[in-house]
Amino acid sequence: MPFLGQDWRSPGWSWIKTEDGWKRCDPCSHELRSEDSQYTINHSIILNSGEEEIFNNECEYAAKKRKKEHFGNDTAAHSFYREKWIYVHKESTKERHGYCTLGEAFNRLDFSSAIQDIRRFTYVVKLLQLIAKSQLTSLSGVAQKNYFNILDKIVQKVLDDHQNPRLIKGLLQDLSSTLGILVRGVGKSVLVGNINIWICRLETVLSWQQQLQNLQVTKQVNTGLTLSDLPLHMLNNILYRFSDGWDIVTLGQVTPTLYMLSEDRRLWKRLCQYHFAEQQFCRHLILSEKGHIEWKLMYFTLQKYYPTKEQYGDTLHFCRHCSILFWKDYHLAWLLKDSGHPCTAADPDSCFTPVSPEHFIDLFKF
Repeated sequence: MPFLGQDWRSPGWSWIKTEDGWKRCDPCSHELRSEDSQYTINHSIILNSGEEEIFNNECEYAAKKRKKEHFGNDTAAHSFYREKWIYVHKESTKERHGYCTLGEAFNRLDFSSAIQDIRRFTYVVKLLQLIAKSQLTSLSGVAQKNYFNILDKIVQKVLDDHQNPRLIKGLLQDLSSTLGILVRGVGKSVLVGNINIWICRLETVLSWQQQLQNLQVTKQVNTGLTLSDLPLHMLNNILYRFSDGWDIVTLGQVTPTLYMLSEDRRLWKRLCQYHFAEQQFCRHLILSEKGHIEWKLMYFTLQKYYPTKEQYGDTLHFCRHCSILFWKDYHLAWLLKDSGHPCTAADPDSCFTPVSPEHFIDLFKF
């Protein structure tokens, strides 16, 4: 049957055929029906016709109220959508009215599943960090709830698997600074929601910081092959694949052998050449007593003045032909030749552009 959706290319709503005609399926209708069935009784036995009509009206009102509370209290409902792609429109057209906002994109794209993918985890964390620095107050109330729900999942994931704690500590530090400024400067900026909500959020972030500060990484007992058993050239090859200096320093603290390899001048020289230009070297030269360049100190000094190149295992992509922002599934793309969205271009791959976290923010600056 024909349907009208929010986007003429989208699947629209789900419908089922009943004796009374076609009816739209609600996401929680099955759950609500099962809940209502627990309290269904044959009230016609104890009520007359007039009282039965009043009773039916009250039951209908109670069912609607339970349905409303279901959407309001279920934390998972704040994600609302788990879409792989969205149409980014910046102006009204004949087919669409309005425009796509940052909060709408954040709600509809599937970030909850993305944090479970190790290739996308760093990308999502960086995006949350940029939003915390400059775009938090521009989000709608629903988008803010979704933001903190995803952040809660990230923190719990780090506490469970003990991976990437330094990355999350930086995110929470920026977020707590922003929340502190907003709470202290109440009235100077427009806040969505009551001030008590923002105070509660700040307390939650401080609690997360304390939990990460007390995080103890347990030493795993492994009787098999470990990192220390690898040959020196393989360990050196692993270090040369790192793009973050702090990761090299952290790995060098594991064993004396790794510390020796992590202090290699050629390793830090290559890292500096990867992230920074030659003109930037000349402005911040650091020489040792013997006249050699201290590449390790150079890296951390240059990092204070210039941004480093960002590397992500996987990112969002933007189709210039369709103006669609989407997650690209490389497995489906390889097996089924799936482009990740309903692209109408003759050569879809030539229209795709990786979207950095900064570019994601800029897409919604009108």
